[in-house]
Amino acid sequence: MLKVLALLWLAMPAHAEEVGCVSTTFRMLGAANDKICVESFRDEKVDGVVCHVSRAVTGGLKGVVGLAEDTSDASIACRQVGPITINGKLKDEEEVFDERRSLLFKKLRVVRFFDKPNNTLVYLSYSDRIIEGSPKNSVSSVPIMPWKN
Repeated sequence: MLKVLALLWLAMPAHAEEVGCVSTTFRMLGAANDKICVESFRDEKVDGVVCHVSRAVTGGLKGVVGLAEDTSDASIACRQVGPITINGKLKDEEEVFDERRSLLFKKLRVVRFFDKPNNTLVYLSYSDRIIEGSPKNSVSSVPIMPWKN
Protein backbone atom coordinates (compact mmCIF):
# COMPACT_ATOMS: atom_id res chain seq x y z
CA MET A 1 0.00 0.00 0.00
CA LEU A 2 2.83 2.38 0.88
CA LYS A 3 4.48 1.77 -2.50
CA VAL A 4 1.23 2.60 -4.32
CA LEU A 5 0.87 5.87 -2.40
CA ALA A 6 4.49 6.77 -3.15
CA LEU A 7 3.99 6.10 -6.87
CA LEU A 8 0.81 8.20 -6.91
CA TRP A 9 2.64 11.04 -5.15
CA LEU A 10 5.49 10.90 -7.70
CA ALA A 11 2.99 10.99 -10.58
CA MET A 12 1.41 14.21 -9.29
CA PRO A 13 2.39 17.52 -10.91
CA ALA A 14 5.07 19.59 -9.22
CA HIS A 15 4.27 22.15 -6.55
CA ALA A 16 5.63 25.65 -6.83
CA GLU A 17 7.59 27.77 -4.42
CA GLU A 18 6.82 31.48 -4.28
CA VAL A 19 9.63 33.70 -5.56
CA GLY A 20 7.85 37.02 -4.96
CA CYS A 21 4.81 39.20 -5.61
CA VAL A 22 4.09 42.81 -6.54
CA SER A 23 0.86 44.69 -5.79
CA THR A 24 -1.10 45.97 -8.79
CA THR A 25 -4.28 47.33 -7.20
CA PHE A 26 -4.61 48.96 -3.78
CA ARG A 27 -7.58 47.85 -1.64
CA MET A 28 -8.66 50.46 0.96
CA LEU A 29 -10.60 48.35 3.45
CA GLY A 30 -7.76 46.22 4.77
CA ALA A 31 -8.32 43.35 2.35
CA ALA A 32 -5.39 42.02 0.33
CA ASN A 33 -4.30 43.91 -2.79
CA ASP A 34 -4.47 42.39 -6.26
CA LYS A 35 -1.00 41.07 -7.14
CA ILE A 36 1.18 39.46 -9.75
CA CYS A 37 3.08 36.55 -8.22
CA VAL A 38 6.05 34.58 -9.53
CA GLU A 39 6.57 30.96 -8.51
CA SER A 40 9.22 28.42 -9.45
CA PHE A 41 8.92 24.67 -9.93
CA ARG A 42 11.05 21.85 -11.24
CA ASP A 43 9.95 19.23 -13.74
CA GLU A 44 9.90 15.99 -11.72
CA LYS A 45 10.87 13.87 -14.76
CA VAL A 46 13.58 16.19 -16.08
CA ASP A 47 16.48 17.07 -13.80
CA GLY A 48 18.27 20.30 -14.72
CA VAL A 49 15.22 22.34 -15.73
CA VAL A 50 13.45 25.00 -13.65
CA CYS A 51 10.33 26.91 -14.71
CA HIS A 52 8.99 30.22 -13.45
CA VAL A 53 5.29 31.03 -13.75
CA SER A 54 3.87 34.51 -13.20
CA ARG A 55 0.14 34.91 -12.63
CA ALA A 56 -2.43 37.41 -11.48
CA VAL A 57 -3.89 36.92 -7.99
CA THR A 58 -7.17 38.60 -7.09
CA GLY A 59 -7.22 40.33 -3.71
CA GLY A 60 -10.12 41.93 -1.91
CA LEU A 61 -12.47 40.17 0.47
CA LYS A 62 -13.28 37.42 -2.08
CA GLY A 63 -9.58 36.77 -2.59
CA VAL A 64 -8.90 36.55 1.15
CA VAL A 65 -11.64 33.95 1.74
CA GLY A 66 -10.84 31.99 -1.44
CA LEU A 67 -13.98 32.84 -3.44
CA ALA A 68 -12.35 35.01 -6.13
CA GLU A 69 -11.73 33.66 -9.61
CA ASP A 70 -8.31 34.73 -10.82
CA THR A 71 -7.87 35.79 -14.44
CA SER A 72 -6.40 33.43 -17.03
CA ASP A 73 -3.37 35.68 -17.49
CA ALA A 74 -0.14 33.78 -16.86
CA SER A 75 3.34 33.61 -18.31
CA ILE A 76 6.02 30.91 -18.19
CA ALA A 77 9.81 30.82 -18.64
CA CYS A 78 11.80 27.59 -18.35
CA ARG A 79 15.59 27.30 -18.40
CA GLN A 80 18.32 24.72 -18.16
CA VAL A 81 20.04 25.14 -14.79
CA GLY A 82 22.24 22.05 -14.80
CA PRO A 83 22.89 18.87 -16.75
CA ILE A 84 19.59 17.61 -18.16
CA THR A 85 18.70 14.06 -17.20
CA ILE A 86 15.39 12.55 -18.28
CA ASN A 87 13.96 10.19 -15.66
CA GLY A 88 11.69 7.67 -17.37
CA LYS A 89 9.72 7.97 -20.58
CA LEU A 90 8.34 11.40 -21.51
CA LYS A 91 4.75 11.56 -22.73
CA ASP A 92 3.44 14.41 -24.86
CA GLU A 93 1.02 16.70 -23.05
CA GLU A 94 2.19 15.39 -19.70
CA GLU A 95 1.04 17.73 -16.97
CA VAL A 96 3.98 18.94 -14.90
CA PHE A 97 2.24 21.61 -12.82
CA ASP A 98 -1.28 22.68 -11.90
CA GLU A 99 -2.76 25.24 -9.57
CA ARG A 100 -6.34 26.08 -8.62
CA ARG A 101 -7.47 29.51 -9.92
CA SER A 102 -10.98 29.51 -8.45
CA LEU A 103 -12.81 27.68 -5.68
CA LEU A 104 -13.95 24.79 -7.89
CA PHE A 105 -13.82 25.13 -11.65
CA LYS A 106 -10.65 26.79 -12.95
CA LYS A 107 -7.01 25.63 -13.03
CA LEU A 108 -3.72 26.94 -14.33
CA ARG A 109 -1.90 24.04 -16.00
CA VAL A 110 1.56 23.49 -17.43
CA VAL A 111 2.13 20.61 -19.82
CA ARG A 112 5.37 19.40 -21.37
CA PHE A 113 5.98 18.30 -24.96
CA PHE A 114 9.19 16.75 -26.31
CA ASP A 115 10.08 18.15 -29.73
CA LYS A 116 12.28 15.20 -30.81
CA PRO A 117 13.46 16.60 -34.19
CA ASN A 118 14.85 19.68 -32.40
CA ASN A 119 15.88 17.91 -29.18
CA THR A 120 13.89 20.48 -27.21
CA LEU A 121 11.49 20.39 -24.26
CA VAL A 122 8.48 22.67 -24.71
CA TYR A 123 6.39 23.88 -21.76
CA LEU A 124 2.90 25.32 -22.35
CA SER A 125 0.91 27.15 -19.67
CA TYR A 126 -2.85 27.70 -20.00
CA SER A 127 -6.03 27.96 -17.97
CA ASP A 128 -8.92 25.60 -18.24
CA ARG A 129 -12.34 25.48 -16.76
CA ILE A 130 -15.08 22.84 -16.70
CA ILE A 131 -17.44 24.83 -18.97
CA GLU A 132 -15.18 27.12 -20.97
CA GLY A 133 -11.40 27.47 -21.01
CA SER A 134 -9.36 30.43 -22.19
CA PRO A 135 -7.20 30.74 -25.30
CA LYS A 136 -4.66 32.76 -23.29
CA ASN A 137 -1.43 30.80 -23.08
CA SER A 138 2.32 31.09 -22.83
CA VAL A 139 5.09 28.83 -24.11
CA SER A 140 8.74 28.31 -23.22
CA SER A 141 11.27 25.94 -24.74
CA VAL A 142 14.46 24.41 -23.37
CA PRO A 143 16.94 22.95 -25.87
CA ILE A 144 18.67 19.90 -24.41
CA MET A 145 22.31 20.98 -24.47
CA PRO A 146 25.53 19.63 -22.95
CA TRP A 147 26.25 21.21 -19.56
CA LYS A 148 29.74 22.43 -18.74
CA ASN A 149 30.61 22.88 -15.08
